[in-house]
Amino acid sequence: MTDTVSSARQDDLVARIASGDRDAFAELYRECRPDVFRFAAHMCGTFHGVALAEDVVQDVFLAVIASAARYQPGRSGVKTWLLGIAANHVRRWRHRRVLLPLPAEGSRDAHRLSIDADPSVDLERRRHEAALSRAILDLPMRYRVTVVMCDIEEMTYEDAAAALGCAVGTVRSRLHRGRAILRRALGGEPAAIATAPAAKQW
Repeated sequence: MTDTVSSARQDDLVARIASGDRDAFAELYRECRPDVFRFAAHMCGTFHGVALAEDVVQDVFLAVIASAARYQPGRSGVKTWLLGIAANHVRRWRHRRVLLPLPAEGSRDAHRLSIDADPSVDLERRRHEAALSRAILDLPMRYRVTVVMCDIEEMTYEDAAAALGCAVGTVRSRLHRGRAILRRALGGEPAAIATAPAAKQW
């Protein structure tokens, strides 16, 4: 019920944005920016001043202002809509900017992006997380975006399909393929994506 109420409220915010309500825009930005930023950071793999992820966030919310009137309430949800816009902008930025690796564990950038870092985390686990993050960045874009949406953002297959503008079967196929590539990259280990440092701490 809470999710339904939240979704309806976000739908209302977008409707108000379409009518020029700046307060509604500010509220949606505060509420959804973390999701869009986390998604962009996973997709871009750059934390050199977190500039690229921030650029994508700005582009997404500028697009919201321009396209709010075209948003269709009840079709998928505001977060799904926003991540679909973000995916398109990441593809564009990918051709214009060099992608940089994830920050080293313990670096200043990693610390800045970590909300709840646990200093007692086992070294081996951190190595696995770093390897997994690199492996995700090495995935072809069509697999990477599906893995990030479904395994990190925990979107349903239906929502990911709506965000990407493809069939649910395509999402399933790409997710299966992406996970298989990750397993091979990790030496056959199960791709425990939920343990990636970027997955839950940003």
